[in-house]
Amino acid sequence: MMAHTEPLQRSLPASPPAPSIIVPRVNLLPRAESQRRERDVLVRRWAVGLLAVIAVVAIASAGAFWLKWSAEQRLAADQLRSSELLTELASLSDVSRALSLRTDLEGFRADAMVSDVSWTTLFSDLSAALPAGVAVTGFDLTAGAAPTADDPEAELALGGTLELRSSTPIDIAPTVRSLRELPGVALMDPLEVTSELIGGGDQRIYIYRLRAAFDQTLYTGAFAEEALG
Repeated sequence: MMAHTEPLQRSLPASPPAPSIIVPRVNLLPRAESQRRERDVLVRRWAVGLLAVIAVVAIASAGAFWLKWSAEQRLAADQLRSSELLTELASLSDVSRALSLRTDLEGFRADAMVSDVSWTTLFSDLSAALPAGVAVTGFDLTAGAAPTADDPEAELALGGTLELRSSTPIDIAPTVRSLRELPGVALMDPLEVTSELIGGGDQRIYIYRLRAAFDQTLYTGAFAEEALG
């Protein structure tokens, strides 16, 4: 009887991995060529930087030019507007002068009329107080100041002399007293009495000069508000 045999198997150890091989890089370019390439790269970088600087300067210059141009345009527009306004003002100068003259004349009128006296009332009252045959034939009166006081009787409006004439002699004392009682009379005194012949004949005319003063109740008050305003 034959024994059954199995073939013997021997396990062999695994072979180690093959070592990696590093191939060194060898720069085969000549040194002069390498330096040339480095110079080209540097030149390109400088060229790009220079172009960037030029572009920035160009943009800044363009912006400054635009700002200058805009300022000049605005200045020209303002000067044109100023010229137009000056032309309009020149065309209105005649109107302005006329208005100024009108204002001045109104002021002069107010100053002149503020001391305006009611002459009609004054001489009407004087004539009514005189005896028959006596008339006011002349006067030399000076206007007073503009009204300033609240009491018009405290300030004078007129001062000077009156001249009365009569064909016959009169008693001047009662005549003066009658005149003193008139409203607005502040002073009435006799100065002198004279007489003169008429036409070289025997008929005489008698002349009485009186010192007179009147208070500001005789003022009409015309333009007073304009003068005081």
